[in-house]
Amino acid sequence: MTAVHLTISGRVQGVGYRNWTQQEAMRLGLSGWVRNRHDGSVEAQVSGPKEMIEQLLSACRQGPPAAEVINIQVTDSEPLTTVGFEVLASV
Repeated sequence: MTAVHLTISGRVQGVGYRNWTQQEAMRLGLSGWVRNRHDGSVEAQVSGPKEMIEQLLSACRQGPPAAEVINIQVTDSEPLTTVGFEVLASV
């Protein structure tokens, strides 16, 4: 089990990126959360098997059809103890 913290920048708000991320993460059996940030980025914390996280990262580089991802900052994190994947309120 591994975990990463993501900060995704570009045109990623107002295009369904959070809900799309939640669906992709759940499809891959990952746990965590995703939320919008006031600076226009999307932030996520993801836990699960390394192979599944890598698949999510690959998908996040494209995002939903209306998104335009410029950069994804990835940092290692402590695995979460929660199950499921939530969309949290913006910060």
